[in-house]
Amino acid sequence: MNLQAIYFAIFVGGFGLCFLCVLSGFGHLHIGHFHRGAHAAHGNSMGRLGRALSGINGFTILAFLTWFGGAGYLLERYSLLVAPLIFIAALVFGFTGAFVVWAALFKVLLPRERVLTSEETSMTGVLGRVSGPIRAGSGVGEIIFSQAGARKSSAARSEDGSAIDRGAEVIVVRYEHGIAHVRRWEDMP
Repeated sequence: MNLQAIYFAIFVGGFGLCFLCVLSGFGHLHIGHFHRGAHAAHGNSMGRLGRALSGINGFTILAFLTWFGGAGYLLERYSLLVAPLIFIAALVFGFTGAFVVWAALFKVLLPRERVLTSEETSMTGVLGRVSGPIRAGSGVGEIIFSQAGARKSSAARSEDGSAIDRGAEVIVVRYEHGIAHVRRWEDMP
């Protein structure tokens, strides 16, 4: 096996694992997260998450491998440089790629991340509008509301069992088992 094939294998492996990370991100598998402590699990504050994610993590390692392998392959195949210079140049490209990913993570993405508090996500007291009519009795409809800067919807049931027409303004009195129990805004004392 020559150096060109080795560099190409490193590039394909790094790129393939990057692609797998993107696909697994849709499945919420967290390939690429190397946490230094159990406190970095879901639901914790961003400050702790920022400290838990090392600068040397799955993302930066895969970026290094991909850029190192790609640069080494291209230099080995198309340049007149000798093997030691190609290796050094590939290392420089690899570290540059890893640095770009590190900068994107730690300087752009992570500082803007935060975990919502329970006060920000509490449904009690939320003002909304009925988008799917709520039938009398135990009928379930739908409400649309704004929370934490986003437009959201939820299943809704009338608290007193009365029918509520589409477009009516309501307030959430309580939230249980994924259903908002609401009253008309004008019926509030």
